[in-house]
Amino acid sequence: MDIYLVEDDENIRELVLYTLRASGYTAKGFSEAAPFWQQIKQQLPALVLLDIMLPGEDGLSILKKLRTGENTKTLPVMMLTAKSAEYDKVLGLDTGADDYLAKPFGMMEMVSRVKALLRRTAQTQPAARANLVAGGIVLNPQKHAVTVNGQAVELTLKEFELLKTMLQNVGVVHTRGQLLSQIWGYEFEGESRTVDVHVRSLRQKLGPCGPLVETVRGVGYRIGEQR
Repeated sequence: MDIYLVEDDENIRELVLYTLRASGYTAKGFSEAAPFWQQIKQQLPALVLLDIMLPGEDGLSILKKLRTGENTKTLPVMMLTAKSAEYDKVLGLDTGADDYLAKPFGMMEMVSRVKALLRRTAQTQPAARANLVAGGIVLNPQKHAVTVNGQAVELTLKEFELLKTMLQNVGVVHTRGQLLSQIWGYEFEGESRTVDVHVRSLRQKLGPCGPLVETVRGVGYRIGEQR
């Protein structure tokens, strides 16, 4: 589970990243807005920890952009604020922050708050409505839309269902028979070539993210785990 931290203080950033990783999360840190936005285009995290006082674009500006972005408007965000900056806390929550943590804070408190926020947002964002993401691929089940590195990709109905099925179970191998049954609604071993043809077309349309659709020789297909 990816967590992004935007914090310009190197000591705080490294300590928070170390603690999150030790707690089982995949954590990435950024000292300013530009590299954070580049990473967001590649892959959405499960949660963002966002400092308010940043060089260049500040945390409140970043939060406003996240809340107006189609793929990021429901992304959980916890603001990091100075202990005395009550106005910043109020402004952050009014702008759409899900929680805030006042500096200085203890690492165990931070992890506890992160876990609580992830639980809370998981309950309020049904899986059927959440975007499905792997690498630069973002699939929106509600809008029936797919983007690759931020660019819209047009898929046929079967290609869309094929991609959605694999994105719902990243790393899990789906046999051709399972895919035929789930997506085409029938079971016939001789028709497995139908799956192969659609996978080939899907890879081409996904462009640079096509290799994420992996062939498991003699078994079937899967969306590979992120490296």
